[in-house]
Amino acid sequence: MHGSTHSAAPIVVALSGGVDSATCAALLVEAGEPVVGIFMRLYDASGTAASAGGRCCGPRDLEDARAVCEHLGIPFYVANYEEAFREAVIDDFVRAYTHGRTPNPCVRCNERIKFLPLLRRARALGAAALCTGHYARIERDPDGARLRLLRAVDARKDQSYFLFSMPPSSLNYVRFPLGSLSKEQVRAHARRLGLPNADKPESQEICFVPDGDHAGFVARHASTTGGELVDVSGRVVGRHEGVHRFTIGQRRGIGVGLGEKLYVVRIEAATGRVYIGPREALARSHFCVEELHWLGEVPLPGEAIEADVQIRYRHQPRPARIEILPDGTARVHLTAPEYGVAPGQAAVFYRGDEVLGGGFIAPEVIQTT
Repeated sequence: MHGSTHSAAPIVVALSGGVDSATCAALLVEAGEPVVGIFMRLYDASGTAASAGGRCCGPRDLEDARAVCEHLGIPFYVANYEEAFREAVIDDFVRAYTHGRTPNPCVRCNERIKFLPLLRRARALGAAALCTGHYARIERDPDGARLRLLRAVDARKDQSYFLFSMPPSSLNYVRFPLGSLSKEQVRAHARRLGLPNADKPESQEICFVPDGDHAGFVARHASTTGGELVDVSGRVVGRHEGVHRFTIGQRRGIGVGLGEKLYVVRIEAATGRVYIGPREALARSHFCVEELHWLGEVPLPGEAIEADVQIRYRHQPRPARIEILPDGTARVHLTAPEYGVAPGQAAVFYRGDEVLGGGFIAPEVIQTT
């Protein structure tokens, strides 16, 4: 906490209605900092199940954020980003599933909504910093030359995976006060400071898919067609109702039983074919990553770096060699095969706790002979 160097310029806190961002605001106020709370209206969940419970972006969250600001005696603003959110996150989500990819909307939201528009708004307000409730850390490297994005101290809550695409220039402007705290410590601070949402449950589902039915959501927002289920030898073994119903590594709900455990091993959106096979058919030792972002030094085409690669949010990073290709993509060579490498998911590169950068897993190039 930077309580010793108070500035006249306010600190903008991005409030979600949840306990994490509320605790950020409360700790800053306690430290004597001038604070302004901004709630981002991203998705109108009125009239859905989302409006009832502790859901990200719902009407309940707006009221909780307002109540927190009233309790703390700080200004409260609502910024409407519904249109931008629909285009950058929801439309991307639907398009990805219909193209046989597995999107991570929280990564897209952080990349395109939570940072860039809020950074612009905070700077336009003349704010000293933008503060969010993410579990991550920004610290100087040992020689003090540059700032680095690091994992949170609480490994169970770490959200650095979602933040690999934040602009490097924002590292000296953004603050993550919760990065050195555990969830239990955050709850304890919230109760100690009397926050009205101190015991609010966490939201787990995607904010615009509160029932968790991804396939149903995509089907309501896009035209979908069925196709063939094919085994790894190329034999047609059944039919399906659309590629949007499948993700790489999926085992349940395939709709066909061949007497063994079967997994989705490849999705060909162009032909509508979904390939299924045994677990060993999922093994991948290398894959390509596109839309690269780097937070530190940018490797040059032809360079290769050693790093750990995390291919899903709840995934143990694996050591790899990352080769930078002339077209601006990267080829990841894993030291041991990985299962469930899904196009569309973020692949984030780490060195120890430091986030070097990352990108999105590209679809496989199918070799035809």
